[in-house]
Parts: sequence; C-alpha cells; structure tokens
Amino acid sequence: MLTDHQQLSKLLPLLPILAKLGRTQHVTETAELLGVPQSTVSRALSRASAVVGTELVIRDGRGVRLTAAATTLLPYIDAALSEFQAGLDLVRHESDVVRGKISLSFQHTFGEATLPLLISAFRSRHPEAGFILRQGARDACLAELAAGQADLALTAPVPGASSSIASSALYREPLRLVVHHGHPLAGRRSVALQDIRTDPFVALEPGYGMRSLTDALFREAGFRARIAFESQDTHTARGLVSAGLGVSILPPGGHGPGRHVSPETGNLGWVELPLESALAYREIGLGWRRRKPGPDAEPDAVKYFRELVLQEGPELLAGLVAARSQGS
Repeated sequence: MLTDHQQLSKLLPLLPILAKLGRTQHVTETAELLGVPQSTVSRALSRASAVVGTELVIRDGRGVRLTAAATTLLPYIDAALSEFQAGLDLVRHESDVVRGKISLSFQHTFGEATLPLLISAFRSRHPEAGFILRQGARDACLAELAAGQADLALTAPVPGASSSIASSALYREPLRLVVHHGHPLAGRRSVALQDIRTDPFVALEPGYGMRSLTDALFREAGFRARIAFESQDTHTARGLVSAGLGVSILPPGGHGPGRHVSPETGNLGWVELPLESALAYREIGLGWRRRKPGPDAEPDAVKYFRELVLQEGPELLAGLVAARSQGS
C-alpha cells in the first residue's frame, strides 16, 4: 500500500498532463499541445489511474471522457499547478528586480561602518543588487532625496516627515566631548558644556548633521561656541583635536587612530568624555519619498532594501553602536 507521500511523489509529474487532458478531452491533442508523443500521454493516464486506484478516463469514440473521479480531482490539480506557478513567478520576479539600482544618499560618518553593514546584509541575499551612492552633508542628502535624485537618504538627525517624505529612526548613539589627551578636562568622568565655554571649538560646517546638533547643544547651554575651525568630516575634526587645536563634540570614535597615545604618535591623542546634557545624542534614520502607484511607484529593489533596513537595521546596528561606545 502506497503512503500518501509516495502517492504524491508519483502523481506530481503527471499533473500537467492530467490538467491539459481535462481541457482537451483528447489524447492526441493533449500530446500535441505538450509536445510529447501520444504514447507518453496514454502511459501517464495509466500510471495516474493506478496510483489513484480508479480509472480517470474512459474511451468515448476518438476521444476520452473524464470519469467522476477525474472530474472531482481536476479543480484540485488546476489549483495546485496555479499555486506553484504563482510561487515560481514570485521567485523569478524577486530575482529579477533586485538586479535594479538603488540610489542612496548618506552622510560621511555612515560610510565607514553603518551603510556597509546594511548593504552587506542585503547583498548576502541579493548578490545582483546594485547601488548608486552619493556622500555629502545632511542638507545635501535631503535635497537630493526631495529632488528625486536619490531613492533613500541615511542621515542624522532623522529626516523630518512631510507630505512628500517619510522617515523612520534606526538607532541612537551618544555624542562625546573630544579633547586632547593633555587637556585639563581629560581626566574627568563627565563634563558640562560650561566647562568648554572658553575653549576653541572644532565644528563641522553648516549644513552637516553634526553642526545642527552641536548648535542645539550650545543654545541649550546659553552661549555660542568659539569656533576655531570648520571641517567637512569627523575624522578631520578628531585629528585637529588630537593636535591640540581645540575641542569638539562628535559621535564615539571607537578604537580609531589617536585613541591611545604612543611614542610613535608623538603628542597626538584624544580622549572622549560623556556630556552632561539630555541632548547629547544623535538619532540616525532613513528617509524615502512617498510615492503613488503608477509610473512613479517605488521600484521593487528599493522597496526590498528599505524594508530590510527598517525591519532588521536596528538589530543589525545595535552591536556596532555598543562597540563604538565602549571603545570611547
């Protein structure tokens, strides 16, 4: 006695023939439509009848007529084939669409680890995916998003939601006061903004996300920073602090160069200190354009990447944030 699994295994290859025969009611026509010999169709009918345990067709002149058993089975055969085809089409569709290009704008600080981690996770599943990447200040990233030059924007602070832009926060990381290792504050466990009121400050240029955050911190403290230099990236800002040219407020630098002073680095080196302010953090998020169905609908490749970032990004990036913060 065949088990249910054995019966299905024997019947599955025969389903397309049975489905086609149910429509043509003719062995020869079925064979022609399937591109197989007539004998193949006849043998398939015999094998199917043997597995089911009852005749599925009876001769009717030059054609065949379905038995009551076949009439009962046919809708289920059609449904099974239809479901399988739908699944096959979906797999092929996803495989095709992820070959499309995903245009993304991002701030400089996310190019070292945050963005590569997200792209790596996506490409591990869709290795054919392609990216068009633009790096720049936060304002420039958001301008490209609004103008349709980018599908997505990775910025901090999180892009503001509007009638044309949607956004979601991914993770939050602390901001630290960065000082030269010989600075009078270097040995403190934490510092207040008032402690650097007279210090020269190494800022990022206007338009950068970190600039808007540090401006807000100084407004809360009630004074303006004494800006000595404006940089376009956090690596340069940290390097200038390491040279003793001022202090800065930056995301954690982990174990980057300058974190530990050594004879080889001369007097270069920096120390990161927690800030005593409720605003001393930055929230990183993803922005995307709201689109309507039709010609301007969101491309599938963009949709799949956006969904991965929103659903899995916070967990993927949690370890990165923890490692960078502990390193500081």
